[in-house]
Amino acid sequence: MTGPHHEPVYVTGIGVIAPNGLGAQQYWDATLEGRSGIAPLTRFDASAYPAALAGQISGFEPKDHIPGRLLPQTDVSTRFALAAADWALTDAKVDAGSLVDYEMGVVTSNASGGFDFTHREFNKLWAQGPQLVSVYESFAWFYAVNTGQISIRHGMRGPSSALVADQAGGLDAIGHARRTARRGTRLVVAGGVDSAFDPWGWVSHLSSGGVSQVTDPARAYTPFDSAAAGWIPGEGGAILVLERAEAARARGESQIYGEIAGYASTFDPPPGSPRPPGLRRAAELALADAGVTPAEVDVVFADAAGLAGLDRAEAAAITGIFGPHGVPVTAPKALTGRLLSGGGPLDVVSALLSIRDGVLPATAGTEDVPGDYGLDLVLHEPRAARVATALILARGRWGFNSAVVVRAVRD
Repeated sequence: MTGPHHEPVYVTGIGVIAPNGLGAQQYWDATLEGRSGIAPLTRFDASAYPAALAGQISGFEPKDHIPGRLLPQTDVSTRFALAAADWALTDAKVDAGSLVDYEMGVVTSNASGGFDFTHREFNKLWAQGPQLVSVYESFAWFYAVNTGQISIRHGMRGPSSALVADQAGGLDAIGHARRTARRGTRLVVAGGVDSAFDPWGWVSHLSSGGVSQVTDPARAYTPFDSAAAGWIPGEGGAILVLERAEAARARGESQIYGEIAGYASTFDPPPGSPRPPGLRRAAELALADAGVTPAEVDVVFADAAGLAGLDRAEAAAITGIFGPHGVPVTAPKALTGRLLSGGGPLDVVSALLSIRDGVLPATAGTEDVPGDYGLDLVLHEPRAARVATALILARGRWGFNSAVVVRAVRD
């Protein structure tokens, strides 16, 4: 099909803020070299908690990246999002001031809101009284604040949204941004960033029951391993610049990482239902949306929960589509932890860089994949490969499933 509602939508800029690298190239170098960002949590004293490892971002000085007037009104996650958006726009060589403000939009996902900011203000309320609570508490806690702050900072007044779907939300944001672009918005900034590493945020992570209590950072998060013991929470994510092909050409943009070729989301049936989980269906719908057959997919970037039941269910979904050992599978998030809404966009960046460089990153830490999983998991070191099409999967708590297909630009 042709026409504006089916025109290819390209990624022309990427900004990454990850536990193992600030900026896309630093993150990618660390990922290919197997350098992990998982370490003991230092944002507060976590020694009394049952788990204390996290994918925590270090070396990020907000005052070096964010205007001083924004520092008092932003949470950690919003500062990360603003910096990543700046890097993505710079990477795409976008001068937002030269474009029409209503032709630029922002679509982000956020799973936890401004945890650190709002809990700090709550403590003021309880200990010192309401007169000392920041006026910025009225919005700094909100799930939509990253979309709002990015749009204000860059004068982007076009169609904008905020989505919440836990770990699946970042892929939803990219899928919705593609739809927004196809409906006529010239440029859309999209992705997801999260951070919840204050004491309350840490308890919220632990309350899921899935956080690994293994104390060795190299073995704490080993998705698809026979000894998998849970995941490690992380912070950060990625922001991308999306443009329709015509708009990118009109801007004279020659750097194109790839196309957001397909997207779909599904929801799991209620517990106890005889119906299967919705992940396989999401993947199949995304492939159909892209017009891609399973045989054309070169790699799957897995959700990789790190819990036996969830890993087995994902392996079944993948082998159900591709057959046993039918496609390489990888989970570079083993080096960063699960980033909530930031995890899917970061995997999209990894897929695009795999396409660019012809290499599949390894799944760090995993050693022994059960044979009945039927997975061709990339282990130990990166694998050279021709990569033209990649499938990215994500699942969120309470039943969210999302899938995105990215592919190289066709001549």
